[in-house]
Amino acid sequence: MRVRLSASLTAATIAAATACAPAPAELGDVLPRFQETARALAAGADADGRTTVSGLDGWLFFGPELRHASVGPFWGSDAAAVSRARDPEAADPLVAILDFRAQLRELGVELIVMPVPAKSVIYPDQLAAELSDLSSPPRLDPDHVVFYTLLRQQGVEVLDLTERFLQVRNHPRGPLYCLRDSHWSGVGCAVASAQLAGALLSRSWYGAPPGDAPHIADWRPVTITGDLEREATDGVTGETLQMRSISVAGGADGASGPRPEPDPNSPVVLLGDSHNLVFHAGDDMHATDGGLPEQLAFELGFPVDVVAVRGSASTAARVNLLRRAQADPTYWERKRMVIWVFSVREFTEGDGWPLIPIRPDPPGDSG
Repeated sequence: MRVRLSASLTAATIAAATACAPAPAELGDVLPRFQETARALAAGADADGRTTVSGLDGWLFFGPELRHASVGPFWGSDAAAVSRARDPEAADPLVAILDFRAQLRELGVELIVMPVPAKSVIYPDQLAAELSDLSSPPRLDPDHVVFYTLLRQQGVEVLDLTERFLQVRNHPRGPLYCLRDSHWSGVGCAVASAQLAGALLSRSWYGAPPGDAPHIADWRPVTITGDLEREATDGVTGETLQMRSISVAGGADGASGPRPEPDPNSPVVLLGDSHNLVFHAGDDMHATDGGLPEQLAFELGFPVDVVAVRGSASTAARVNLLRRAQADPTYWERKRMVIWVFSVREFTEGDGWPLIPIRPDPPGDSG
């Protein structure tokens, strides 16, 4: 049975959710200053046919992500006006996420939604000179706070990384985001994985792996050429950052072996966009042994299943999940948790949020 949100249900919950967000008076002129700067930079890049926006000191930002940070409420009656989805009927992420959670619940599978905060919300001081005073920024995404509260009120577990990222934005191993790429850095990935593990280790279905820790972690430098550099005009090439390399413990001497490979039989599914692939898939994803799948394997003690796509993950990732179930009728019998990881920009900048079944011919009303 698919979820239908009535207007009264939405109206009844929005007021309570809004009360959880920072009040405009608490932010003073900071929020409008940030949103106006993000809006102007995104619009300028769009007018020039670019997606890369140059910040300060070699930092690059993704134009669509800046646009998302500036649009305000993006769900319910506001969705169609701010979304770039071709179909206005599929513009609202709220209904799609609730529907996805309802389908998983029918299968006895839990869901954690973990949006990746915008780089500019964590490092606004690197975006433009007029924001350089924000070296200890307040939370600049009040609409996300409201949206996540709405999801929680409807029974969706949301792991909001924003507060933790703001706390450790000056991490001793380096920034939480690549300076010249649209993804989090190896440091940010490890911080996110630790937060996820904290949410998973207490689950009733989780059983600690037998014996000693089966994985070895080793921080090492990685030099990358980011995906935002193609349009950069600042003359800077590449960056070196820290990444936690994860490998399987080898023989009795504890020597390291290969990375932990994704396991289609794992009870945990990582679903979503390329934040699940960066430092995992190699080539333009930079490495193969330090991505979120590897970090979670290290934290949990066992490998995870990965269903991830490059580009927009609001629809394509769920379609791929359906294909897994079509290819293997017993797929969902082995699953206990789906972790849906995607950039916050997906809420407005992706290909929309249509309702997608996650198993062939689901019972009940599919309309």
